[in-house]
Amino acid sequence: MDLTFKTAQRADLPRIVAIYNDSIPGRLATADTRPVQVADREAWFAAFDPASRPIWVVKVGQQIAGWVSLESFYGRPAYYQTAEISLYIDPAFHHQGLGQHALDFVTAQLPRLGLKTIVAYVFSHNAPSQGLFVKNGFAWWGHLPDVAVLDGQLRSLDILGRRFEA
Repeated sequence: MDLTFKTAQRADLPRIVAIYNDSIPGRLATADTRPVQVADREAWFAAFDPASRPIWVVKVGQQIAGWVSLESFYGRPAYYQTAEISLYIDPAFHHQGLGQHALDFVTAQLPRLGLKTIVAYVFSHNAPSQGLFVKNGFAWWGHLPDVAVLDGQLRSLDILGRRFEA
């Protein structure tokens, strides 16, 4: 598989949004219940900084098959070594190991980004994502019971985290 990671460019935003929107109907990966528009994500995308809080596209050949990002955690200066990870893979590329490759790639980038801690917010019922993070050394650091309502059903959110030491 010809797999590469590239810093996302503004021209990639429509594809990033499309992949995100593809995750909404499954009710596993996001609390959004309706598709978002590219215009809705302009400011969000502009906030990413390749030097400290990047967003990368995952390419298989020339096709964007997913994306992974690191965002500031909680927006306070004391958390500068901590980031929240988001990872979305196009359903056509599920079960091909892209999530694992993305986590491996991100882990390798942490020293240059000055990051030592990664947190992931994952719905408790999202067994595939829970398994991926746990397999990669993430532990349950928190549980928020019944904080979301998806299709009339209460859903809980877990906080998984991992500290990366030098």
